[in-house]
Formats: sequence, structure tokens, C-alpha cells
Amino acid sequence: MLDVDTSAVKDYLLKLQDEICHGLELVDGKQSFREDRWDREDGGAGITKVLADGAVIEKGGVNFSHVYGKSLPRAATELRPELEGGSFQAMGVSLVIHPENPYCPTSHANVRFFIAEKEGIDPVWWFGGGYDLTPYYGYDEDCIAWHKTAQKCCEPFGPNVYQDFKKHCDEYFYLPHRQEPRGVGGLFFDDLNGWGFEKCFALMQAVGNSYLEAYAPILQKRKDTPYTEREKFFQEYRRGRYAEFNLVIDRGTIFGLQSGVGRIESILMSLPPQVRWVYDWHPEPGSAEEKLYTDYLKPRDWV
Repeated sequence: MLDVDTSAVKDYLLKLQDEICHGLELVDGKQSFREDRWDREDGGAGITKVLADGAVIEKGGVNFSHVYGKSLPRAATELRPELEGGSFQAMGVSLVIHPENPYCPTSHANVRFFIAEKEGIDPVWWFGGGYDLTPYYGYDEDCIAWHKTAQKCCEPFGPNVYQDFKKHCDEYFYLPHRQEPRGVGGLFFDDLNGWGFEKCFALMQAVGNSYLEAYAPILQKRKDTPYTEREKFFQEYRRGRYAEFNLVIDRGTIFGLQSGVGRIESILMSLPPQVRWVYDWHPEPGSAEEKLYTDYLKPRDWV
């Protein structure tokens, strides 16, 4: 008998969504998250929460979804061809926060659970998730604090877990067509089922619960930093990289679009509100903008 408690996972995810939204509202101090409940007869339901035009957060979305279908999309079977044609359930919380101030980094977090079933083989389940930080102007102390929080949440699960998840994050959040990382990394894991359900579920909860601890202090520290149109230009230019990754590379976005049971507005809520692409733009030598490329957009041992 498969000892998997999907209802416990769903209950946790709904609680996590509420806690993260509440914590971010306290940081913003102006706007609250607008709640949009959606339900599709052909296999999906969820709660999308969006905050826009806040004092700190220009646009942020925290999405819970529980989708299911009779056939796994290609994005989920490329590495698991034996599951092709199988039914599935997928549930998770995914969020992206785009702050107003260019000195505040963008952040992303996601925790998710999949279970797939196909006649003739045992059901297959796995957890995935993580979080990563995308600064526009880098600060060593912010990157160190972010990674130390990530390391701390992984410590109960083994001495190599943080380093393994950090390496996976550096490799995953990478734009090969630009030959550059999306940001300064964090944690990323997928296909986690080797420890048994309880321990894997506990790890997913530890990651989800540590996100606010990692991110909120950085927002508080940087939200009132003075900036000019120069910094806003660079923020919007770098946001273009974020949009490129999410639309071209991100497996979660691709899964949602291919599955046919997700909600497009919720899937694409991660995109920034204002973005610009400038042909063959380069930062001035010796500038703070150049320092992002030379000092931060490269894998580093932050702890």
C-alpha cells in the first residue's frame, strides 16, 4: 500500500500561502493581497493571491494550485518516459516578488508535490521546490544571510543536502543563451522521494517555512534606499532576463502551459510588471551595474 498523505500536503500548502502573504503584507505596509479563487471543470483549482502597486512590492504573486489530468504533459515525462500516458496530480505553492526599489532583489520560491499513476506500474510520487534570489545591485551581506538561512533549513536532513541543493540551483537557474546565471542562487530540488514520504515532506516544509526568514529582512533593509531613473532602467533591463528564463526554460511554467489544466493568468503571474530590452546594451566599466556581472552573476560559496 502506498503510504502517501496527499491531504496533509494540501493542508500545509494552503497554510503556507496564507503565512507568506501575511508576512509580506507586513513588510509592504500599504497593500494587501487580492485573492482570486479559480476552478476548472477539466481538472484544476487553486487560489491566486496578487499584490500590486504596494509601498515596497511593485508586483507579487503567491499561487496555490491543485491540478490533475489523465495524461502527463511532455515536460513531466522527458526524464520519466515510463510514465507517458499516465494520470497525475500536482499541487504546490509558487511565488515571485518583484519589489519597487531596484536595490531590493526579486525573489522566487516554490514547493510542490506530484503523484503519477499508470496501469501496470506502482504509483510514483516526488517532492520538489526551492528558492532563489535575483539582485539588481548586489550586497555580500544579503547573499550571505540568504544562503545561511537556506543552509540552516537543510541541516537536519544531512550534511551534504545544502551543498547538493545549492549546486542544483546554480545549474538550473541559468540562461544558456546568455551564458549567465539568473541570480545568486539558493536551493533547488526535484524528484525527491528516496527518504520515504515523511522525511521528504518534512524537508519540503522546512524549505517553505524558511523563505520569509530569508527574504523579509533583505526587503526591510533595502526598501528605503534612494534611487534614480538610472537604477530603475537597470532593474527593468535585468527583469528581461527573468522573463526570458520563465518563458523559455522554467519547467514549472512549461508544465503548466502544456498540461492544459492550469490557469494562464496564474501560471504567468511570475512575469515582471515593467520590462525593457535594449539592443546590445553593456554596463559602463567600473560601474555598480558592471559589478553585478563581475561579482554576483557567478556561482560562489556564500557560506
